[in-house]
Amino acid sequence: MSTLPVRSPTRKPRRAAASAETTRTSLTPEAWIEAATEVLVDQGIDHVRVDVLATQLGVTRGSFYWHFRDREDLLRRVLQAWRERATVALTRRLESDRSDPLEQLRNAASLPFRGRAAAKAARIELAIRAWARRDDMAREAVDEADAARLAHHERIFGALGFGPEEARGRAFLMYGYEVAESLLHRQGSAAQRDERRRFVEGFMQSRVVPATASER
Repeated sequence: MSTLPVRSPTRKPRRAAASAETTRTSLTPEAWIEAATEVLVDQGIDHVRVDVLATQLGVTRGSFYWHFRDREDLLRRVLQAWRERATVALTRRLESDRSDPLEQLRNAASLPFRGRAAAKAARIELAIRAWARRDDMAREAVDEADAARLAHHERIFGALGFGPEEARGRAFLMYGYEVAESLLHRQGSAAQRDERRRFVEGFMQSRVVPATASER
């Protein structure tokens, strides 16, 4: 009587298990943060969800928790990354590249015109500001960024010899110009935008002479 050969139990390939493990560990927190930022810009904060990001990155939802406690933790780190990139690192670079305050002023005025990098930064900033209108954590991050940038501009005008009050006022006007150019980047031709930039640079350096009593 013949007997059928006994087959050993099928085992899952070790290579597949190792590949899944590699995917979980090689996908860095920065990759999740970048993906979350892209979704925020393209679809809004309500769509920044773990399932959406996992699908976009081609991983399981469970791999998210290797790096983040929950969605709130991810959103907090998105804001931290934006603050570091768009405020802390940028301000540090601007201050270290140019010691001459006039050059720093020109650098600040040119920020909205720096090609694709400036356009991408403007889209991210607009999305975060929209998020901040309905979320306290995002609003606090935006307020801190604005305060740090205004302080940087105030230091420039202080170095140019303006008193504290006038330095604060000029810093606010200069920062307002930069934000406006980022949001209204389609207004005018390239030549007109450059004309505005040169006008603002000159205007911000000029001294305002108080009117005499007879001129009022």
